[in-house]
Amino acid sequence: MAPEKPHSRYRHNSYEDNADAHLKRIIMGREVVVAVTAGKLDLGPWEQLFYGEFDGKRKKRVLVKIIGE
Repeated sequence: MAPEKPHSRYRHNSYEDNADAHLKRIIMGREVVVAVTAGKLDLGPWEQLFYGEFDGKRKKRVLVKIIGE
């Protein structure tokens, strides 16, 4: 849906070459809400969490926000 190359495909790439990463983030979203029960992730039998990295050139951070009791 948003191939990395050719870089010339995207107008944004006149300054940087990461337009595909922006489009992939729009498709994938940027946050997830996950239940924690008894101190453990409360995932279903087929559920998993994964981090998709599409723009590896920059430092990243993960923000974990705990809301509840």
